[in-house]
Amino acid sequence: MHKMTSRTFPSTTSLRCFEASARFLSFTKAAQVLHMTQSAVSKQVIHLEDSLNTTLFDRSLKGLNLTPSGKIFLAEAQKILNQIEISVLNILAHGSEAETVNIAVHPTLCARWLIKALKGFGKSHPNIHLDVQEQIHDSEIENLQADIAFLYGEGVWRDMTSIKLFEEQCVAVCSPEITQTPFNSLEDFHCHVLIQCRSRPRAWDEYFQMQEFVNEHPFIGPRFDTFYSCINAAIIGCGVALIPKFLIEEELLTQKLILAWPYELNNTKAYYMTYPTSMAKTPKVVTITQWIQDHLNEC
Repeated sequence: MHKMTSRTFPSTTSLRCFEASARFLSFTKAAQVLHMTQSAVSKQVIHLEDSLNTTLFDRSLKGLNLTPSGKIFLAEAQKILNQIEISVLNILAHGSEAETVNIAVHPTLCARWLIKALKGFGKSHPNIHLDVQEQIHDSEIENLQADIAFLYGEGVWRDMTSIKLFEEQCVAVCSPEITQTPFNSLEDFHCHVLIQCRSRPRAWDEYFQMQEFVNEHPFIGPRFDTFYSCINAAIIGCGVALIPKFLIEEELLTQKLILAWPYELNNTKAYYMTYPTSMAKTPKVVTITQWIQDHLNEC
């Protein structure tokens, strides 16, 4: 087995040369971007291949092509270089005294609630930098190295402490182009497209079942990854969407969206602020959790 030592471990220069060469499939173009000579870039890539004991490029008269190993390593190298860039920029922007809080959150919850909740935090805590990463699926969020995560669920995640934020009531809404007043009966839903959200595939079925109404096609309709897209689809008149009410308070107030039916579906799950239990007493985690709880108390 090839043994890697500190002397043979890939340098950032070799990673940058490989990444640029792989991006352009050309040592010459990589050299131009990196302000190096073509031979220097080529030597750095060869050194990297020697360190890894594998061939990253197929070389021919027609040019370069990534090998299967090269394709895998490219994705990893880009992650490494991106993280280095972020870390350097954080230090340049916030200085050596700043701490970073890595926050993971669903895109719609971020845009519609979290940003408002964090307003003024930076001014009150200038030495804490917020790095917010938007993730669609809970599995993606749980796999992140996040200090704080805002999740929807039952409140139990392995090795995590959860603070309940609020419950959720979903309402059926649509554009005033479809109707300016609630439907006369549940049968009216048969005449309209049901906008679907991928994260809640059974939402419409549960909505009708809880009202003891049979809709034969509760799963049919355009499907979107996020509530944000569902909201926009409803606003422009694509159909009726089932949306958590707290996400569309402004649209209901300004009548960009109309309640298609008065019933509110109460879900058994809720929204939680979570963090690794091992970080419970970390000052930055204590600060952000207290800020969010104070915001909720003010609402």
